Amino acid sequence: MNEYRKRMTEAEFTETVIQLAKFYGWQVSHFRPAWTERGWRTPLQGHAGYPDLTLARHGVVMLIELKTERGKVTKEQARWAEAIGEQYRLWRPTDLDTIKEELK
Repeated sequence: MNEYRKRMTEAEFTETVIQLAKFYGWQVSHFRPAWTERGWRTPLQGHAGYPDLTLARHGVVMLIELKTERGKVTKEQARWAEAIGEQYRLWRPTDLDTIKEELK
């Protein structure tokens, strides 16, 4: 299983985390990029680098950046992480056991 986790794409990982969050009763928001003539774009107003998922349950909000095992956080994403503070999470596929525990 761990080898599979290491090879998960970000899309597979995102879908797994979304399903886990829903299973454990979290409200989930994910803004998906769309292909345009200028490449992949996520429509937004404001600063780039917003985390991939927003989860909320019982007054708790988490903002989560999802990366593959080799994925790198961009400068814009790092700025968001710093601004968010303790509600920010950076999750990778090999963190799935810890993720499940936190979502419970």
